[in-house]
Parts: sequence; C-alpha cells; structure tokens
Amino acid sequence: MGTLSHFRTLYSEAFDNCKPEILVVLLKVYSVFCALMLVMAVYAFMYRALSGFEF
Repeated sequence: MGTLSHFRTLYSEAFDNCKPEILVVLLKVYSVFCALMLVMAVYAFMYRALSGFEF
C-alpha cells in the first residue's frame, strides 16, 4: 500500500505550480485515459492467452 501512496504523491507533485490550469486538467484526463488503455490492453492479452485463442 505504501507504493500506491508514493505514486499518488508523485502524481500530485507533478502538477504543482503548473500553468495554465486548463493544461493541467487536460494532462490529468490524458493520464487517466492512458491508464485505462493500458489496463484494457493487458486484459485483452490475458483473455486471449488464457482462453486459447491463436495469436
């Protein structure tokens, strides 16, 4: 749990004193989008690998 807390702290500090504010919002939305795409890619790979699909 300490690792997740550390990543949360790094994420928060990365956007401190960053201007303009709209850019900060766009970067945060983009980072969440990238995380979701990464999770979907890992899920799709695991589904194909475990269900016996041919690659």
